[in-house]
Order: sequence, then C-alpha cells, then structure tokens
Amino acid sequence: MKKGEKRKQELLKIAYDMFLSQGYENTSVDEIIARAKIAKGTYYYYFPSKEKMLEDVIEMMIESEVETAGQVIGSDMPVPQKIVAIITSIKPAEAEQPIKDALMQPENVLMHNKIRKKLIEVVVPLLSEVVEEGINKGIFACDNIAERVRMLLIISNDTFNDRIFTESDIAVFIDMTEKLLGADKGTMSFIYDLIDKSEMEVSK
Repeated sequence: MKKGEKRKQELLKIAYDMFLSQGYENTSVDEIIARAKIAKGTYYYYFPSKEKMLEDVIEMMIESEVETAGQVIGSDMPVPQKIVAIITSIKPAEAEQPIKDALMQPENVLMHNKIRKKLIEVVVPLLSEVVEEGINKGIFACDNIAERVRMLLIISNDTFNDRIFTESDIAVFIDMTEKLLGADKGTMSFIYDLIDKSEMEVSK
C-alpha cells in the first residue's frame, strides 16, 4: 500500500471510530483533524467534504463485509445456509448503527442509493457462485442466476431492514426464495429460526 493510501485508510479508521462513539452528526471535521494530528489542508486533500468521508467510511465497511462473505463460499456450510450467511454478512453490525443512521438521513439519500447499488453489484457475483454450486448439487434449479440473486437481495433488504415485518412476511419471503431458486419446499425453512423477531409486528 502506498504511503498516501495508507494515510487515507488511517483517517478513515479514525473517523469510523469517532462516528461510532459519538455519532456522525456530533463529530466535526476539526475533531477528526485534531485526533489525527494533521493539518486541515491534509484532510481536504483526501476528503473534499465530511459527506465524502462518510461515503468512504461506508465503502470501507462494505469491503470488510464482502471479505467475510467471500470466506463463506469456501466453507463446508450447506449451500442453502451459505445463501443466508452471505446476505447476513453484508449488513452493518449492531454497533455500526450510528453510521447507518447517518446514511438514512434525507440529505444523504443520493449517497444511500449509490452505496446500495454498489453493494448489490459486489455481492451478486458471490451469491451467484453459491447458487451455481447449489445447481450442480441438485439443490437449486434456475436460470438467469445473477438477476435472481439481485432480486433476492433487494427483497430481503426491503422486507427486513428499517421496517416492521409480520409472520406472514417471513412465510412469504421463505416461499418466494425457494421458488426464485427452484428449490424444494422446505429447503429454506430454517430462515424462520434465524430471523430476529423482536421487531416483528404482532397480528391482532
């Protein structure tokens, strides 16, 4: 790694830690500069704005998540579980919620859409590889693999992230996933036990 890139990564790590400990909105550029012990000009050489630094911090998080997801592919985990493990690994950890909250602010909507698009682009090949493994083992039977896993990612995100879901949502998601991948009924039923139901809406 070149010296300039190493310095940039060091600044991103400092910003990441500060965003987690005190929140994005409560962290100023001056505080980051003071913590890093650099000149203001050095900061702006790497980051034209605080918003750009947030975007780069999130991209750094994505790189780490994708690395974790990549390790799942070569594991001895059953193929259906690999699908879920990869989708789960690309979501922010609970401790990273302050950064996720910043990304969800109205003023960051364009950045949010850009990051989401990039995340899908880098994860689709990983999921596609696992689906192909499942097809070779007779677990899945489908074509247009990239399009199917892209749809699976979008639906998973919209169903379980940032909104209250119901028991019916879970059942439909499992059924849809099995049909989308051409799996036998019950193949993905284990998903039900993996979902955190603390935020689930109770039917009246």
